[in-house]
Amino acid sequence: MAAVICEAADLGTYNTFDEYAEGVYCPIYSGFFGVMGATAAMIFSALGAGYGTAKSGVGIANMAVMHPELIMKSIIPVVMAGIIAIYGLVVSVLIAGGLSKGAQYPLFKGFIDLGAGLSVGISGLAAGYAIGVVGDAGVRGTGQQPKLFVGMILILIFAEVLGLYGLIVALILNTQQGPATCHAECYNPCCEAAAGKCAVYDGAAWACPAN
Repeated sequence: MAAVICEAADLGTYNTFDEYAEGVYCPIYSGFFGVMGATAAMIFSALGAGYGTAKSGVGIANMAVMHPELIMKSIIPVVMAGIIAIYGLVVSVLIAGGLSKGAQYPLFKGFIDLGAGLSVGISGLAAGYAIGVVGDAGVRGTGQQPKLFVGMILILIFAEVLGLYGLIVALILNTQQGPATCHAECYNPCCEAAAGKCAVYDGAAWACPAN
């Protein structure tokens, strides 16, 4: 790239301004990424919770035919699967709250919210799948061997924390903020010594501002 040849008399012509009405940091499409983050958080976590509930429910129904007294004891996998959806709901609400800023929604924040939504959503999907498989086999086995119950609960706990890890990361990401303003500062490539700040006119000539 050719170097900029700066003339003292023409310093003002090199001043570059943010020409976007909404600001270069807050394009009109930045909200799309935030919306997709909230959607992904809810959809994927609900998929995981739905699969976990359905898979565990099938096992409970089969086990209850021979051991109806164990129904309430075996409902734990269904409860743990339902909690996964709450993780996604919490993150979706937080992201939606940030979207209320309207035009003051930076693109950087949109990327962060998308990452937060995918983090809790896909983690919840994995946790729900694990809870469903373990819950189905666990309640069937518990009906035949009651000593298996404690082991099943431990496995379900380790499956549940997969979704919790995603929630923690999503909450940390959601606290990050984008640029303080949507508009970029004026820039002048001829004023590198002044950190690129725009040249100013003092009434007689253009000059770079002092540091």
